[in-house]
Amino acid sequence: MSEYFSTNSGAIQFKQSQLTHWNAHLKKLHSPEEIIKWAILTFDNIYQISALGISGLSIIHLLSEKFTDEKIDCVFIDTLHHFPQTLDLVDKIQKKYYNKNVISDFHVIKPLGLESEKEFSDKYGDNLWISDDDKYDYFSKVEPLERTYKQFNIDLVITGRRQTQGNDRTDLDILEYDALNKVFKLNPFYNYTFKQVHDIVIEGDVPTNELLQYGYKSIGDYHSTLPTVGDDERGGRWSDKKGKTECGIHQPERFSKFK
Repeated sequence: MSEYFSTNSGAIQFKQSQLTHWNAHLKKLHSPEEIIKWAILTFDNIYQISALGISGLSIIHLLSEKFTDEKIDCVFIDTLHHFPQTLDLVDKIQKKYYNKNVISDFHVIKPLGLESEKEFSDKYGDNLWISDDDKYDYFSKVEPLERTYKQFNIDLVITGRRQTQGNDRTDLDILEYDALNKVFKLNPFYNYTFKQVHDIVIEGDVPTNELLQYGYKSIGDYHSTLPTVGDDERGGRWSDKKGKTECGIHQPERFSKFK
């Protein structure tokens, strides 16, 4: 008998064959708007997770333009190690899209019980990303997000991941299931290029990270992000860590040793 899976709320139960069928259907849709509309009709408890990169900003703009009557909150993980420009962008996005929105909210989630980089260092040691980058990724990013999945009873999150970002994302499906966290991940811009999502935010007058002007196409923590060189959009991330392409929030199986 095929195994059934379920979401955090228990509202959705499905088999792997159903997920395959959903993806086949979604590939026939013609736009990110249609993909998101399908998700709204199919799932409850939908959130967006975003580090406010270009793709995530495109989603925020799309939701504000086309789905104003839907409650789709945005979750931003503050690792306590972001660039000041990223935190400035958080403030701008909150003011433009959420302060006057009576339906959807913007949630800033931090490492458990911590409020500053100093507190993080006091608890886990200085430069943890050098001495144990998996431990750093888990306590600064993965644990806060997994805690949020449970706290908000999330069934599906909308992400900004795209196939053209390369590496582990090259074969990205539109809809994925994270069995460890019992949550679906929807990637509505899965087949868009950097230029396409960048054009959306420019045409929509969406605030962007100032660091884009200096060659940063993918922006994470200040200590592990450099300007992009060439066509590799995420080539400036973890350039000193051979083979590392993801922080781990989409690779939860990496972190079982910390639970």
